Amino acid sequence: MAEQRNWLQKVFGNLFSRRAGLSQVKVMAGYTPVFTPWGNRPYEADVVRAAVDSIARNAAKLKAKHIRRVSGEIIPVGGQIERLLQLRPNPRMSAYDFLYKMVSTAMLDNNAFAYPQWEGGQLVAIWPVSCVGADILEDDAGTLYVKFYFADQGSVVLPYSDVIHLRRHYYDNDMLGSPNTPVNTTLSVIHTTREGLAQAVKTSAHLRGILKFTQMLKEDDIKANRDRFVKEYMTVQNTGGIAALDAKADYIELKNDPKMVDERQLNALRDTVYSYFGVNENIVMGKYNEDEWNAFYESTIEPIAVQLSLEFTSKLFSSREIGHGNEIVFEANRLQYASVSTKLALVSLVDRGAMTPNEWREVFNLSPIEGGDKPIRRLDTRPTDETDGGDTDADGIGNKAGNDDPEGDPPGGDPGAGT
Repeated sequence: MAEQRNWLQKVFGNLFSRRAGLSQVKVMAGYTPVFTPWGNRPYEADVVRAAVDSIARNAAKLKAKHIRRVSGEIIPVGGQIERLLQLRPNPRMSAYDFLYKMVSTAMLDNNAFAYPQWEGGQLVAIWPVSCVGADILEDDAGTLYVKFYFADQGSVVLPYSDVIHLRRHYYDNDMLGSPNTPVNTTLSVIHTTREGLAQAVKTSAHLRGILKFTQMLKEDDIKANRDRFVKEYMTVQNTGGIAALDAKADYIELKNDPKMVDERQLNALRDTVYSYFGVNENIVMGKYNEDEWNAFYESTIEPIAVQLSLEFTSKLFSSREIGHGNEIVFEANRLQYASVSTKLALVSLVDRGAMTPNEWREVFNLSPIEGGDKPIRRLDTRPTDETDGGDTDADGIGNKAGNDDPEGDPPGGDPGAGT
């Protein structure tokens, strides 16, 4: 606990001091903006963990980039912010770990928070905030704050404008995502069903019945005979499964017929949880085809990428920097699933300059080549309003005036640019 406290003190500094004059935010929906994590430890349920993991492990492959939009053009910026987001957002986490934790928390609690740490105007770390609760507060001027509560570590109040906040099921609360209570009933049924299944297996493995004595015996004798019968015939040592009695007693077996939930019903319960999180069995098991992956990406992963891009841009840049076109975008170039035939077909985009050779090679997980970041274009394609100013070669393809190279190389260009 002391180490945890020292770490929190290092990250938040003197922000542990109390702020006066803050009150609960008044929201139009009438709900008090108080966040508490999903109770009853749903992450311990294998069906929930499988669904959340399938989303988080794919969303964690999103690649953050710092770009600037100027006059309709996208200019890569790079720099410290991009390096931090792509490699190690904080000393304890890689970029993959950071996104995995943020997305997992957002899926499980419908709210996920992170705190960017600045030193001397430079971003030095981004920390996921693992709290046991949070309140959204405001001061007399209407400025929003978020108060985080930590397990046995007190609380800290931060300006809401400084906190990265991801929300899911954002409907009935103006500030926070709604709880996951709708799926609690299904999880409870799954838990009860599996507990009942385990109990049914145990019950069917035991011999149950009534030992009826045919003569009058004292109560102590009845108990002694019963205990001897149980010890000799109803234990695992009785591997033969046969009990022997004389005429003094009769054994009447009690038939056990435990009711079991069939596989179809279990799968229906499991699929209810999967659909709640936006996945299915094929996605969880990695058995998806190209169309199934595209549907999963567009419906589940892409919305996360959009939310990450908007929230990180808003919280990492000032209004002036955003006005100059600075953005953080989370690209999916490491996510795209396609068959080999589809990947090979992308070569037509390379020929027409829509993709660079290195972008195409990245689809195949191949290393970049020198000069591969320069777009190329086939010389037998050109804009529709461009007229042919040169002669037509033997193949019927005209060269522009001033380009007499029979190989079709553009003037002053790279000989390898034309294919």
